[in-house]
Amino acid sequence: MSKQLSIGYSPCPNDTYIFYALMHGHIPLQQLSFSDPVLADVEQLNSWAMESRLDVTKLSFHALGHVLSDYVMLSAGAALGRGCGPLLVAKEKGFVPDRRSKIAIPGRYTTAALLLALYAPKVTETVVLRFDRIMDAVQHGEVDGGVIIHEGRFTYQGMGLHCSQDLGAWWEGETGLPIPLGCIAARASLAKPLLNEIDEGIRASLRWIRNHPDMGREYIRMHAQELDEQVLNDHIDLYVNPFSEHLGDEGIQAIEELLRRGREAGVFLAHHQLQRVN
Repeated sequence: MSKQLSIGYSPCPNDTYIFYALMHGHIPLQQLSFSDPVLADVEQLNSWAMESRLDVTKLSFHALGHVLSDYVMLSAGAALGRGCGPLLVAKEKGFVPDRRSKIAIPGRYTTAALLLALYAPKVTETVVLRFDRIMDAVQHGEVDGGVIIHEGRFTYQGMGLHCSQDLGAWWEGETGLPIPLGCIAARASLAKPLLNEIDEGIRASLRWIRNHPDMGREYIRMHAQELDEQVLNDHIDLYVNPFSEHLGDEGIQAIEELLRRGREAGVFLAHHQLQRVN
């Protein structure tokens, strides 16, 4: 009898693109099945991971650093790459954050929040807003700046905002490594054969949708915040890349460096070993 597992991922186009085939019966599974997926904002998923609520979940790499004793990182399904990091935006050109600045972040445990802390450690006042609220808050002067993620990367200029710092580019310049944004993690207590099947199932799901690119379109659009077809395509092209199929040595190095810098900055108080599949 197969084991049924709970699963959660974000409604963002890169996640719905990757998981479409797996969640719609196109990928055969032998040892397990999934209950109906929970689609939630990544910060909600991060918070649930702190409670170890889901068996398989999308996580910010920042959040992963807090749950290393409970979850193992899969090698498939990640959002990691170059030229795809969060942006610090403001109404004013040349805005430089300082200790007086109030900055909106898309969640306490997002990688965007961790990158801001590493880039601008003097900033002490942050406001947590849903990612789709941040640009409005900046535009209306509720905050001095905001760290935007997801589709906001493609639409902020249309709202009259300016990029103060591409935090991904800053990271790449500091480390020479791609920026790790989010991963898929599974409960560490699951048996290794199950973990391997989940990992391979996600990889197969990604390969399937690449071969049937029109099949998941309605599903992706149903959950997306931004419905412009070009924005959806740009989003998927940017965040779904070779690292999404397999992290590889460079991907692992980037993740370990992010976690190391987080520990050095006092963000992660416990030092647990990064657990991973393959």
